Amino acid sequence: MNFLEVCRLVDEALSEDLGAGDLTTDVIVPPAAMACGEIVSRSAGVVAGIPVAGLCFRRLDSRIDFQQAVEDGARVSRNHILARVSGPAGPILKAERVALNFVQRLSGIATLTSRFVAAVEGYPVRILDTRKTTPCLRILEKYAVRAGGGFNHRLGLYDGILIKDNHLKFRRTEGAACSAGAVRAAVSAAKRAAKHLHKIEVEAETLDEVKEAIDAGADAILLDNMDIETLADAVEIVRRSRKGIMLEASGNVSIKNVRKIASTGVDAISVGALTHSAPVLDVALELRPAKEGERRKTKGESKKEQNGE
Repeated sequence: MNFLEVCRLVDEALSEDLGAGDLTTDVIVPPAAMACGEIVSRSAGVVAGIPVAGLCFRRLDSRIDFQQAVEDGARVSRNHILARVSGPAGPILKAERVALNFVQRLSGIATLTSRFVAAVEGYPVRILDTRKTTPCLRILEKYAVRAGGGFNHRLGLYDGILIKDNHLKFRRTEGAACSAGAVRAAVSAAKRAAKHLHKIEVEAETLDEVKEAIDAGADAILLDNMDIETLADAVEIVRRSRKGIMLEASGNVSIKNVRKIASTGVDAISVGALTHSAPVLDVALELRPAKEGERRKTKGESKKEQNGE
C-alpha cells in the first residue's frame, strides 16, 4: 500500500471522529493517565488492517506503543489477541473507535474473500474484486482482498481498459451497422490508445457477443450474468478460437454458486460482494489503567535504557 495515502486516510478518519475534541475523555480522563490493553477478536476470521490500526494510535500521539500480535492474512479464532497497545490513556481512547473500525471492516473483507477462495479450491481460477468499493477507501479494501487470498481487478479507470455495453452504445450511434461493427471499432480505438502493457477486455452477455469480442481481437472477455451452461459454452468457443484470451465470469456470484462457475473453466471470477457486502469481523479493545511498570516502553525509552542513560 502507498504509505502516505494510508496516512492521509487515517488522518481524515481521525479528524472526522474527533472534530473539535473529545468532550467525554477531555473531562473525565486525567491528562497524565496511562493505559494498556489488547485488541481482541470477538469472532473467528481472517485478519487485515492491524498496521492501519497502529497508525491510528501513533498519528494521534507518537508516545503510544503499538505491538502487532498477528500478521495480516492470518486466520484467528474467537478471543485471539491481535495487537497490544499502551501509552497515554486520553489519546488511546480518542483513537480507539477509528482503529477498530478499520480492523473490523478490512478483516470482514479478508474473511469473506477467504471463503470464496476456499470454495473454488482445486480449480485454476482467481477470485477478483471489483470497483464496487467504499468511496475513498479502495486502496485499503483492495489490500484486504489480497490479505484474504484474492486478487485485485482494476484499481480504477486509469489502469485498465474494460469496454462495457454502455460504451458500445455510443459506438453504435456513430454509424456502426451492427453490434459486431461497434465492438471492432471500440477495440481498434482502444488498441490505438492503449499503452504497451494495457490489455483490452470486452464485456459480453451472449454467445454472439463472445464471438464478436474474439473477432475484434479482445485480450480478455468479461462473461456477464451468464448461467452455468452458457458460461461453459462460452469457454468452449473461446478455447477453440485462439489461445491467450483471458475469461472472467461476473454477475450474481455467490458463495453457493462460485464453485460451479469455477468448474466451467474460466480464468477468473469477479465478486462485487467482497467489498460491497462483507460483514465486519467483530473486534474490541480491552483497555485498563496501566499499573506501575506495566506500560510498555517506547522504542526511544528502550534504546536509552540499553545505553545506560
